[in-house]
Amino acid sequence: MTDLPIDDDPLGPLDPDFANRFERDPRRPACQLYLISPLEVGGGFPDRLRRALDAGAVAAFQLRLKDIDQHEAARLAEPLQRICADAGTAFIVNDSVALAKRIGADGVHLGQDDGDPREARERLGKDVQIGVTCHDSRHLAMEAGEAGADYVAFGSFYPTTTKAVQHRPEPTVLGWWTTLFELPCVAIGGITPQNAPPLIEAGADFIAVCSAVWGEDEVAAVRAFDAVLRG
Repeated sequence: MTDLPIDDDPLGPLDPDFANRFERDPRRPACQLYLISPLEVGGGFPDRLRRALDAGAVAAFQLRLKDIDQHEAARLAEPLQRICADAGTAFIVNDSVALAKRIGADGVHLGQDDGDPREARERLGKDVQIGVTCHDSRHLAMEAGEAGADYVAFGSFYPTTTKAVQHRPEPTVLGWWTTLFELPCVAIGGITPQNAPPLIEAGADFIAVCSAVWGEDEVAAVRAFDAVLRG
């Protein structure tokens, strides 16, 4: 990785006229749903996750935990990982390569401060999925691809209360990426069933959602996203 600030993309902004030439490639697989957990996953959350996964097609679930030790994280992960396995949903760990290795997760998602994908690959093996947060930067996305990432994530596309937002890409970056590269891309940040269509049409391979599902009735929310994704 370079030492460039994460908001300094040496490629510069996409020229609007140039960007508008990119659109979703119809040969790519249909966009899929990628669920991200709330920070509180104890108590009755496993039952909520099971209901959500039963409500519609969910390609991946990311476990996002903060400020807890590895032992507790592994304890919380165990029932959720089992539910995902039963549903055929990939189980992804946020930030922690160590936790992903410890529990045998299907993948790990790395922020820009969470290490090099090459090192993660060495520790986790060739079959584990590695995703990388790239904010609004085409440069960081290309670096992640060169480093062996399995997908790149752009966002936040819309205002969100899940985490602090410093980067607001335009949907055109999704079309640019999917026109030029085979590597899947994920759109994240404040996505709801109502505002998802422009991101899907622009080229997102996955839409990652959190509050729009867990802040509502998870069954109704997943069904609403499922309807949008099915067109």
